[in-house]
Amino acid sequence: MLTSVQNPKVVAAVRLKKRTLREEERRFLVEGAQAVAEALAEEGRLLSLFVHDDLDPLAVRARQAGVPVDEVSDRVMERLTSTVTPQGVVGIAPFVDVGIDDLAPPGALTILHEVRDPGNAGTILRSADAAGAAGVVFAGSSVDAYNPKSVRASAGSIFHVPVVRGVDTEDALASLRAMGFAVVAMDMHGEEDLFEAELPRSTAFVFGNEAHGLPPEILESADHRVRVPQAGRAESLNLAAAATVCLFEWVRRGRPAAETLEELVAAAAHDIRSPLTAMKGFGYALGKRWVDMTEEQRDLMLNGIVHDADRMDTIVRQLVDVARVMTGRFHAYVELTDVADLVRQMEEQQSRDPEHPSIEWDGGGEKVLIDAGRLKTTLYGFAEALVWWGSEGPIRVRSEVRDGRLLVSASRGAATDVDVDALFEARRPGTGGGSKIGLYVARRVAEAQGGKTWGEQREGRLTLHVELPIAGRDPLTP
Repeated sequence: MLTSVQNPKVVAAVRLKKRTLREEERRFLVEGAQAVAEALAEEGRLLSLFVHDDLDPLAVRARQAGVPVDEVSDRVMERLTSTVTPQGVVGIAPFVDVGIDDLAPPGALTILHEVRDPGNAGTILRSADAAGAAGVVFAGSSVDAYNPKSVRASAGSIFHVPVVRGVDTEDALASLRAMGFAVVAMDMHGEEDLFEAELPRSTAFVFGNEAHGLPPEILESADHRVRVPQAGRAESLNLAAAATVCLFEWVRRGRPAAETLEELVAAAAHDIRSPLTAMKGFGYALGKRWVDMTEEQRDLMLNGIVHDADRMDTIVRQLVDVARVMTGRFHAYVELTDVADLVRQMEEQQSRDPEHPSIEWDGGGEKVLIDAGRLKTTLYGFAEALVWWGSEGPIRVRSEVRDGRLLVSASRGAATDVDVDALFEARRPGTGGGSKIGLYVARRVAEAQGGKTWGEQREGRLTLHVELPIAGRDPLTP
């Protein structure tokens, strides 16, 4: 047990309370059980851990992950922390911030200009994480994102949301505007009402100093100057509260028109009709002409029935999953999964349809802890989309692991231009071919697991991606 506040390990950790020394070391303190647990969720995010109780479950997890753990006395723990009643766990983590060019649309961003209160900063990080925001930018002379109070208030969200720091506000806004973000300056005297203003899929909300707000030059350069309407007598909302309201209004607006479960059921019913009709046709033909058919004809029709039953099963699974996401009852079921084997199962299943393009595994050999069933359903959605909107060649699937996340991509040749973003929206019956809900469900289910989906078209190929967090420490490679 470390009992002296003069111990070199303790002294080195306490130094990280000061911003200049944090910058030198590019490390920061992580205080509290929730924040430490989030840091432990990804390999390399926690460098060392100090605990009051050597048998604390977080201490056990840290040792299993190869993180050095030191038990410390009450006096040492008080020196390491910045609270009156320490929780008994303090870690050290490397900086996690990224550059402004690492942010990418679509999504919502929060830009903090000259924000000084670390509690506000941490709470905004937590709200941004909850809203699935694309990032938080600490611009100008805003409080340090790694201030111990900011980190503590974020409750571990600093490890989930892209953080940019140390940038000039006007330069940052110029860069984001060039990427396609609409700049929305939040001001209590703004001309537009938040609940009526246009909020594009790529929106950068800009918030000013708690006391003075945004300066005139930033207000004038914004695409929109927006206020949060108030019905009561309060002068204004707390900064963190206002940011939370804005982020979740953006989330609410971003939901497609077919968001209601009833409309999704209608879309799914339309998707089911095609395989159901085919199965009825096969069954009728088999019943009427069985004795006149060759063995090959019978096998072809029986395989067709199995194939269409599989399609119906996938659509029902998609509908159940999206209903669970929308009602807050979604849970992932994690198991050790061989992604290559999963794709081979898909290839075998889809081969029952002679007109279906072949599915080819194109590399990667990871075994990872993920929800295999949901990944398989997602890849079926990808495959169906590539059949409809691709035009030539096999469907190629590959995977890779990076930074504790699994990336799986499926691609096919596509001769014509496709509105890739629109493919991930739920569509009503009668709006063209292809699944009406497959890619939409894939996106919602991935987001419910802390992941994301997106697509791109370049060099004559349409590629769909899904990225998911891995539940364990390391991928297992053969």
